[in-house]
Amino acid sequence: MTGYVPREIAPRLARARRQLPVVVLSGLRQSGKSTLLQNEAVLIRGYAYRTLDDFATLAAARSNPESLLAEPAILDEVQRCPELLVALKKNVDEHRRPGRFILSGSANLALLGHVSETLAGRAAYFTLHPMTQREIRGETGDRPFLADFLASPEAPHGRARSVTDGEVLTGGLPPAALSPAGEVAEWFRGYVQTYVERDVRQLSQVGDLVAFRNLAQLAALRTGQMLVMSSLGRDARLNAATVSRYLGLLEASFLVRRLPAFRRNRSSRLVKSPKLHFTDSGLAAHLAGATALDPGRDDLLRGALFEAYVAQNVAALLEVHLPDAQLSYWHEHGRHEVDLVVEHNREVVAIEVKAATRWNEKDLSGLRAFLDRTPDCRAAVLAYNGNEAVKLDERLWAIPMGHLLA
Repeated sequence: MTGYVPREIAPRLARARRQLPVVVLSGLRQSGKSTLLQNEAVLIRGYAYRTLDDFATLAAARSNPESLLAEPAILDEVQRCPELLVALKKNVDEHRRPGRFILSGSANLALLGHVSETLAGRAAYFTLHPMTQREIRGETGDRPFLADFLASPEAPHGRARSVTDGEVLTGGLPPAALSPAGEVAEWFRGYVQTYVERDVRQLSQVGDLVAFRNLAQLAALRTGQMLVMSSLGRDARLNAATVSRYLGLLEASFLVRRLPAFRRNRSSRLVKSPKLHFTDSGLAAHLAGATALDPGRDDLLRGALFEAYVAQNVAALLEVHLPDAQLSYWHEHGRHEVDLVVEHNREVVAIEVKAATRWNEKDLSGLRAFLDRTPDCRAAVLAYNGNEAVKLDERLWAIPMGHLLA
């Protein structure tokens, strides 16, 4: 792995620190939280850094938590000691000043009820997503194309670089994305083993780790598909309650997200179930056993992994540049589907992902149906893996992924 790569979210964290006593940065393990909090000058000046991965620090947090709260501090891996947050709440309430603490962890603290209630009204929450295409390529100087397109849909200029199969298989976790290609498979094997043996045990009692890992693999094979709990449970040979709890653990540790269904249009046949997405295409590919994405080999999985790659990039861009935007998907029973729907300030943009470098009229059917049923949709985009952007209709575009994610 090379040196530190600046992350676009850092300025947002710095602004939030000036407004609230606590800033919480969560995200998938190895997404770069600790590295960011130890390298970003706009964040670390004036803060002591403490990580609960250190045994002595963890012991102090459990026996004498106030000893860690005497000065402004960055407290890393805080999910390892929830009781520390009770002392932190008391400390913040007694000395309510902006920028007191920055908390970080590999569990979604907003989903852990006792934690979110403890910090209610005192904290701003942020998610560090896997690295974007912009960050990996070192091209973060300009405002993202998607942010400008939402405000004023116009064709991008020039030819785009295609997204390679290797980029999708590698994903955006820094140790994988910044490492030589030959080392990625071994790194993912160690990552999954560490996650199952350590993080899952910390979050909850899982009696059968083999069954849990099997469910994670089945979920990876379903990335980009509508979540049907009964089908997943049947294939995993687990009851509904166990499937629900295991999926909750995968979500709380940021391995998966449930993409909600878009419902704000005139269709009466809308699917309301969420869509299951792995948050990193490289991790999904590893768990699904995909080592190559040759066209024609397994086009369904290939398409799903490209969709996961686009979704993780779009989610990360929205988190930084359009934090009030909402991301969803759209599906009519037995008819049409659109992979991603972005809503921001009542503007709606629909995105359909196609892994191929060419497209045909059939690939546009879902977008045309969405436009017909959603009069306030500003633009519909076929994100394909070619090089040239084309305006196809008044609100319909074919735009290369390389442009859309730039």
